[in-house]
Amino acid sequence: MCRLPALAPFTFVPFALAPFTLALLLASPAGAATLCTALADAATGKVLTQDGPGCEARVSPASTFKIPIALMGYDAGILTDAHAPSWPYKPGYPAWRKEWKRDTDPTYWMQESVVWYSQEITRTLGMERFRAYVDGFGYGNEDVSGTRGKKDGLTESWLSTSLAISPTEQLGFLGRMLRGELPVSKRAVEMTAEILRVGTTPNGWQVHGKTGMGFARDANGKPVRGKPYGWFVGWATKDGRSVTFARLDRDAARQDTPTSWRARDAMLAELPGMLDAVK
Repeated sequence: MCRLPALAPFTFVPFALAPFTLALLLASPAGAATLCTALADAATGKVLTQDGPGCEARVSPASTFKIPIALMGYDAGILTDAHAPSWPYKPGYPAWRKEWKRDTDPTYWMQESVVWYSQEITRTLGMERFRAYVDGFGYGNEDVSGTRGKKDGLTESWLSTSLAISPTEQLGFLGRMLRGELPVSKRAVEMTAEILRVGTTPNGWQVHGKTGMGFARDANGKPVRGKPYGWFVGWATKDGRSVTFARLDRDAARQDTPTSWRARDAMLAELPGMLDAVK
């Protein structure tokens, strides 16, 4: 589970000037591999560029699934704006990071990738509505059964268990969202975009995105935690045009800096040039 750097909500920071980004790029460890970098035109769905051996391979969406959960929450009226509802942390909630042991609203949830807040949204929805949304979104393999032998699909299916999606499917989902083709309200899309704002590139593209870090599973269904992968997915908009993007990296061994953070920062560093190059 990965979080964005601690920026003030909705603060737009030029990527080229972010020291955190530069430090991570210089510290990129040996053994990391980029499985896929892909861009698509949001209006048409046409893939503009695709590079890497893993663009069609499905893996767990991990925390990138907070994007569809936000759409569900706003559409169902569980979430009402960027700062409501604010729910208190309760003992027993997942909290392996100290940042999660506090009151959380939608903006903080997305910024800090708070697992328990996601689970409270899906619990409030219930399995029937949750499954209907995932099916309606055409999201990856649409499998929300969860861990084999357990009934945890409502709260765990996107956390390296049953649900899986490929980078090109991420592009397709985001394109459908931006074109208004998902079974949610226009306001649900607008509010989800608001809490996903990342910044503006030096060449004027406004970027929205979400990280995610997960693990492959062995033949027995147990996560292989020694080789994490990291997502960064989202879209960039300029002069009325939107381009969706997906980046998926995999580490040969677990690193001090989360794989997803490095995937995000590498993608943000490359994105201005990539966007200038696409027609």
